[in-house]
Amino acid sequence: MSSVERTTITVRVPLAIRKRGGRKLIIAPTGEVELPTSRTRIDSSMIKAIARGHRWKSLLEAGAFASMAELAAAEKINPSYLSRILRLTLLSPSLTQAILDGRQPSTVTLDRLMQPFPLEWDRQERVFSFP
Repeated sequence: MSSVERTTITVRVPLAIRKRGGRKLIIAPTGEVELPTSRTRIDSSMIKAIARGHRWKSLLEAGAFASMAELAAAEKINPSYLSRILRLTLLSPSLTQAILDGRQPSTVTLDRLMQPFPLEWDRQERVFSFP
């Protein structure tokens, strides 16, 4: 039996990984920027607002507070703000899931969600350019 000589080959590619705007970018040796394949944009403030809305809705439905005004006083927030955040519980399930996954269209921002939007889920998805 003959012995097989094993050799190791090492390949080095000079590249750099830089963070820009909270995203990691790969800088190739030629200076070209390669974007990551996933296009997620997790917006923690939008997720937090949706979670708050659902929490407040649950408190109201459970009878922990008699009115939105009482809940707003307990949370030490403006009743108008509370009602705008509560409205986020009316977002379509697919749009809500996209926000949680960071796949929301660029037209979906917290500022935009705080403005009136249609209650019908199919109309919401058209307004926010959701596929």
